[in-house]
Amino acid sequence: MLSFVDATIPPMIAELDYLPPVKTVVTSEEALLAVAQADTDAEGHSAAMSRFMMRTESVASSKIERITADAVDYAKALAGNRSNTSATSMVAASTALHSLVTVVGDRGRFELDDLLVAHRALMQDDPTEASYAGRLRDMQNWIGGSDYSPRDALHVPPAPERVPALIHDLISYLNRDDVPVLTQAAIGHAQFESIHAFTDGNGRIGRAMVSAVLRRRGVTRNAVVPLASGLLAKRDDYFAALGEYRKGEPSPVIDLFARSTKSAAICSRESIARIKAFPAEWMEELRPRNGSAAAALIPAFYDHPVMTAAETETRSGASAQATYLAIEQLADAGFIQEITGRKRDRVWVAAELLAELDDLDRRIQVAMTT
Repeated sequence: MLSFVDATIPPMIAELDYLPPVKTVVTSEEALLAVAQADTDAEGHSAAMSRFMMRTESVASSKIERITADAVDYAKALAGNRSNTSATSMVAASTALHSLVTVVGDRGRFELDDLLVAHRALMQDDPTEASYAGRLRDMQNWIGGSDYSPRDALHVPPAPERVPALIHDLISYLNRDDVPVLTQAAIGHAQFESIHAFTDGNGRIGRAMVSAVLRRRGVTRNAVVPLASGLLAKRDDYFAALGEYRKGEPSPVIDLFARSTKSAAICSRESIARIKAFPAEWMEELRPRNGSAAAALIPAFYDHPVMTAAETETRSGASAQATYLAIEQLADAGFIQEITGRKRDRVWVAAELLAELDDLDRRIQVAMTT
């Protein structure tokens, strides 16, 4: 019988003064430049780009936790179908990411409640974790080992009574402006993972925190860079880097985050260019009459790639009959597809946008491994 276990107690970091190796600093600066360029590309299209990039990030972040679903099930979940729990969880991760990035960016500061609200959005519909959603843990947990014992666990975080002080210390660190941005983001993430403040969902909230740091520091204004796709490609290295951080060496996790951010930003520029071109391409091919339902639905699907029948009618501004004729036009052209297979409560998705989400994730992972 296991009578005791050694837990890791992270050091307080609110006043940490750490400078990474020169090579990591250079990579970090290159990454920030690439992010700034991608964010500028997204300017003027921020609503559509923000949704697309956040969804790419949240899907990859979920995959790191072995939560996977295909594009169709994910689209169904976006439309409110909860039949696939993994897809529903991915959508919840996107909601949590949006919540954290938006509120921290608008206020310019992290607060504990921001993390709690994001965690509630992530876990409130989870069948086993809903009762713990939105509150710091009050029990011991661990990473690895078995579900019933921390024996042979990869990491045993601090006892629950230590969590509040450690989290407030972390928030103080995240609100500093005298720390290099990616150093702050990576160390903040690694510290959060080491504290393991929640019973579940720590990885996804911790990675959302990185995007919130970039928004708070003014690196991004229009889009989230899907750096989780880069981490997914180097999943073993990512967990190893977190282990090195717990041993007192933060440079591997900073370097990995810098490389992931750079790859994600560079690849995102290609997707941003493609997506920006979609409405004009669709208009050019269909040549809908000005004021028609089809002319209204083309930009609507650009901003809202997944829509129910009721939503298409609302956004077309036309009658049900005119809306369905426009839907048929768009579907026949291959721009959208119906994903339920039903005659009632149907849902359409912008097929090219959905395909681009998968393609961006793939290209980032290839960039990280070549």
